[in-house]
Amino acid sequence: MIVTLTPNPSIDRAIVIDELRRGEVHRATSSRIDPGGKGVNVSRALAAQGAQTVAVMPSGGPEGHLMSELLDTAGVTHRSVAVEGTLRMNISVLEPDGTTTKLNEPGPTLTDADVVALLDATAQSAASAQWVVGCGSLPPGAPADLYATLVARVREGGGRVAVDSSGASFAKAVAAVPHLIKPNHEELAELVDHDLPTLADVRDAARELVEAGIDLVAVSLGGDGALLVTADGHAHARATITAPLSTVGAGDCMLAGLLHGLSTGQSPADALATGVTWGAAAVTLPGSRVPAPADLDGIRPELTLEPDFTRTIS
Repeated sequence: MIVTLTPNPSIDRAIVIDELRRGEVHRATSSRIDPGGKGVNVSRALAAQGAQTVAVMPSGGPEGHLMSELLDTAGVTHRSVAVEGTLRMNISVLEPDGTTTKLNEPGPTLTDADVVALLDATAQSAASAQWVVGCGSLPPGAPADLYATLVARVREGGGRVAVDSSGASFAKAVAAVPHLIKPNHEELAELVDHDLPTLADVRDAARELVEAGIDLVAVSLGGDGALLVTADGHAHARATITAPLSTVGAGDCMLAGLLHGLSTGQSPADALATGVTWGAAAVTLPGSRVPAPADLDGIRPELTLEPDFTRTIS
């Protein structure tokens, strides 16, 4: 069982056009809607692969009802906390070359009581979970230490906790020492407050965080794959996708695959390969659709324990 907390979920609408031209009227060639938010995407990816998961989130307004319907249709077990306001609707504009332009709404304003209710619901759902995952941005009203509080509560209960966020909320969560974090290249650079131009720089920054007490640091690097650093060493995995359709949610699918691998007894390196496989498969799919088992066929990531650390990260 993997429990996800998404404080700021969304309905994701993906619109495909031939070319984005600012200020002009566009005719979409196709569109789709999916339940979204980073933690929701993690749970969707897990459920699509037959793994047990519960997605915890706030819910309000007509978009909240739509979210429940979409998750039910996808077979994702979810637990909602009713809030005032309405869930956000995020729009992704997709071009044929894989370029993605995103327009994200802020989300509903959470009260202190809403935040307590979300954390309580997560703790209750996590009683028998192997991992609890806090994911994504925080909505208006949520305290910057929300994920740090989640880390403390899960640790006190003897559970394992992962965090994938950015900015001040991520920095506070990292200071609380979760078991696993999954920043991307930019988020890691922001966290350590300096540029990371090479794979060696990424490794060294991740190693500093491991030395501070975090068990696993998994850094997603887009087309350059992903790097996992632990106290025992490091591993790099990369899969080449020749015809990308959408990068929306790919990092979330990577995290889902990584956690699934760890939960099923894979070594950290093999779990990283599983995560990269799931993330690469997501890139081949439209919008924020998550991969089913058949979508993983043919994706063979290159896993190495000694990558070229002089490589420049694009």
